[in-house]
Amino acid sequence: MPLSTDLFDYTLPPHLVAQTPAARRDASRLMVVNRASRTVSHHTFADLPQFLRAGDTLFRNNAAVLPARLHAKRPTGGVIECLLLRPDTTHGDNVWWCLVRPGKKLPVDATFAHGDDFSGKILAKDPEGAALIRFTTPAGQSIVDVANRLGDVPLPPYIERADPTADRPRDIERYQTVYADRGRQVAVAAPTAGLHFTPELLATLASQGVDAAEVTLHVGLGTFKPIDAATVEDHAIHRELYELPVATQRALFPATRTASGRRIAVGTTTVRSVEDFLSKHSSALDHPHFAEAGIFIYPPRTFAGVDALITNFHQPRSTLLCLISAFLTPGSTEGIAWFKEIYAEAIAREYRFFSYGDAMLIL
Repeated sequence: MPLSTDLFDYTLPPHLVAQTPAARRDASRLMVVNRASRTVSHHTFADLPQFLRAGDTLFRNNAAVLPARLHAKRPTGGVIECLLLRPDTTHGDNVWWCLVRPGKKLPVDATFAHGDDFSGKILAKDPEGAALIRFTTPAGQSIVDVANRLGDVPLPPYIERADPTADRPRDIERYQTVYADRGRQVAVAAPTAGLHFTPELLATLASQGVDAAEVTLHVGLGTFKPIDAATVEDHAIHRELYELPVATQRALFPATRTASGRRIAVGTTTVRSVEDFLSKHSSALDHPHFAEAGIFIYPPRTFAGVDALITNFHQPRSTLLCLISAFLTPGSTEGIAWFKEIYAEAIAREYRFFSYGDAMLIL
């Protein structure tokens, strides 16, 4: 029987949508959900080492967020906003698919510029409204270099900034994990479950024998797209590129694991990468795995490579909420009712929700 999208809806008081990060990353709150005992307890993220043990492995997304939101002007003086999505090397260097606003007023061959810093020309548009843009930049610079110098952080739409320029330094630092690989600026949204870790917390976990395995998933704007179909099965899930190094692949399989503990995914982006890989391969490869994750996880799905999950609190009617519901009770649809109980308690206790909000550990 199809799952109605309404099953994944809930009402969130607006004041619980976190607009700023916690004063310290690991000072955010942590709800711990124990599936075996079906209990919930309340902590801070700094308490995480209490719940992990030697031999556990944290699978984490090391994608770095590009400050991809650029502003420019048309020759007529009109202001536009250009959000870098992904490069298209088939058309040469400095060619990107972007979202531009106001998009309908910018036809193919339209141009825009930001002083001498960069200019752009629209080469094509796709049916979904994205524009293929060729950028011209100063000698020796790419549009990525320019974005790192001038771009605003592509915060999700529910985070409001009266003055993005004034808040830019804080958002540049905090809308990024401390373990992000700055050479992999491939995300336009942060893998937010990882925002709570500090270098000190990671050192504590390493000292007690908790390993780390790297995943790189190119987090896209589709992560914020609500399900607009009447049933979950009719939703067209977004697709995202990911990479699993050989060491990470080996850490997923009992025969090649060097650790004996639990496989703990940091964030839903990591779950998508791991589960997509395991749906295609029964053992580790001898080379890094590059693929596009088009997997849609919802009840009553089971999980092949994730034993525990660290995640944030997600938007109503979202694919991420579908994944959480499936993980709460793999193989059944009971997690749908349970997530509503858990979220009702989080709301009653005034947890902070979404990207800059608090965290949940599901054991």
